[in-house]
Amino acid sequence: MTMSAVRSRFVVRTFATFVLFTVLAGQFWRNLGGWWGFGAIALIVVAGSVVGLILEKPDWKWRRFPRSLILFMLLATLSILWSFYQGVSLLGVALQWCTTFAALFVALILTWSELLRTLGVALRWILALSLTFELFVIVVIQQPVLPFFVEYEGKIPLAFYWSRGLLLEGGPIEGIVANRNLLGFLALIAVIVFAVQLAARTVKRGWGVAWLALAVAMLLLTRSATVTVATLVVLVVLGFVLWARSVHHQSRRPVYVVAAASVVAGVAASLAFFPLLTQLFGRSPDLTGRFDIWYSVTELASERPGFGWGWVGYWAPWVEPFQGLAVRKGVTYLQAHNAWLDVWLQLGIVGLILFAALVFATMWRAWFLAIDRPRLGVADTAPFRASALLPLLIMAALIAQSVAESRLLIEYGWLLLVVMAVMTKRQQGTPAPMP
Repeated sequence: MTMSAVRSRFVVRTFATFVLFTVLAGQFWRNLGGWWGFGAIALIVVAGSVVGLILEKPDWKWRRFPRSLILFMLLATLSILWSFYQGVSLLGVALQWCTTFAALFVALILTWSELLRTLGVALRWILALSLTFELFVIVVIQQPVLPFFVEYEGKIPLAFYWSRGLLLEGGPIEGIVANRNLLGFLALIAVIVFAVQLAARTVKRGWGVAWLALAVAMLLLTRSATVTVATLVVLVVLGFVLWARSVHHQSRRPVYVVAAASVVAGVAASLAFFPLLTQLFGRSPDLTGRFDIWYSVTELASERPGFGWGWVGYWAPWVEPFQGLAVRKGVTYLQAHNAWLDVWLQLGIVGLILFAALVFATMWRAWFLAIDRPRLGVADTAPFRASALLPLLIMAALIAQSVAESRLLIEYGWLLLVVMAVMTKRQQGTPAPMP
């Protein structure tokens, strides 16, 4: 490889790290520089991603591109025509395409090893800055901190604070992303990435263990019930993967039978012991107002069940029907707190079918990528790849989170979903093994 090619890949990886950091920690930029500052940075990300795709000219074919992603984005774009709030839909669709272009840059330009490296670097920056920020609030400011460039009046809800300075009290902490659920989920993704890097031996063991320990500590300090459940789901999926890897592919029927039985038993136990589980996780019986939000969204979606009210992504609380749709303790929520209900509300049953096809087709490819040995010849004896676990475990975390949050549809959730969908589809069509 020539020196110019080395420099080119360094530039690509550096910009990809910036893209991932910005999308994963978007709230950091908004709290730091307001919406105008965030808009300037987002413009750099989108423009750079488009220019990168044009200059790098990635080798890709339509047959190795997820059709469900194309159809979903096409439906979201066309929904402007029948949207109840066309101006807001136009903005929402534009933002969705911006995130998609950033995701396509990451998915089409980076190799698997580069994705693992850049994602790891971006997450290290987020965790390190979050810890530094929380320490700064405690030692220097010594009082809760509000976002910059925002003026508040009257009693300020706790959810509005950037950090409440509770690190030394054991949390919950919000970090630079200003939300414990967001920070907790990013810490969970960091645990997955750092653990895969250690297993694949792509980082020095000492540093890898230290960063993994920090990610686990941050996850615990957020005290997020949603992330706790997602972590348990990831561990269960990992257990089934290791079981499937330990047996021949013709002897995996018990794995699928037990997995299906576990899902049914898990759902039944959750319904039967729901009050006990909410007490165990320290949550109110209505899941912090989610039941009321879900009921309101279901009622609204039922009025336009086929194609929905029109795509919007983040809800726009200044237009009907979102005005006052989800308000709790002075906080206006901009999502349904369930990705599946949100898709039904915005794109109807048709959109829900396409979204389910996108998510579960990606999960299907990620599953077999994780449990099957690479095909390097006639004999099925090639060693398993640790990095092949990455897509499946990230998808398991995203799907688990989608039950209580709509993040799968916006910013880091959508970016990770598109990246996993595109890269697993490309990997499916090549004999080259995971790194």
